[in-house]
Amino acid sequence: MTDLIQITYSSQPFGFDSAILSGVLLDARRCNTRDGITGALVCRRDIYLQYLEGPAAAVHAAYDRIRRDDRHLAVKLRLSAPIQTRLFGDWAMLHDPAQTWSWTEDEVDAGALDTASDADLRAIFETLATTA
Repeated sequence: MTDLIQITYSSQPFGFDSAILSGVLLDARRCNTRDGITGALVCRRDIYLQYLEGPAAAVHAAYDRIRRDDRHLAVKLRLSAPIQTRLFGDWAMLHDPAQTWSWTEDEVDAGALDTASDADLRAIFETLATTA
């Protein structure tokens, strides 16, 4: 059996608009389907917070691609951990337009992501998985 992992990272969108977001989602869904990765992207104009899950090598390769993608600025790994089961097994990439977001733009600017615990980050995506 392949070891599954999940990673959560944040980045700042470069030139956030519907065309760029559509391109990000199209690329993510195409690559993730090919690589056996599932996940979710929470986004708004000031932040992307993404959860990726799947085989360790594939997830790490996807994260490396994202770090090189000029549509993402200030990419920061927030959480990396082994998992037993997937949260988003039916989603190559679920898109949540920040409807489940728990921090305001001012709170993000003040460092809310830097002080968030692993449990806080997991809770965002566990909630999203139950409402998807």
